[in-house]
Amino acid sequence: MAYTAANQTDVAIPTIPLGEVLPWAVFGGLLLMLAIYFVGAEQGATSLISGTYVHEFVHDGRHLLGFPCH
Repeated sequence: MAYTAANQTDVAIPTIPLGEVLPWAVFGGLLLMLAIYFVGAEQGATSLISGTYVHEFVHDGRHLLGFPCH
């Protein structure tokens, strides 16, 4: 089956204004930084939450991402 120019249609790619994307990008960045803090630094002197609950909860993730913890 041969395709001809009559079968082709122009496709308009929608543009997303930066003003609509930027708040979501900042929100996602903050969530990512919070997750990295809890996985990488939530223990010892920098701990915000007392006890070892958070450390044990993210323990396997620490090793998977290469953070040493013991």
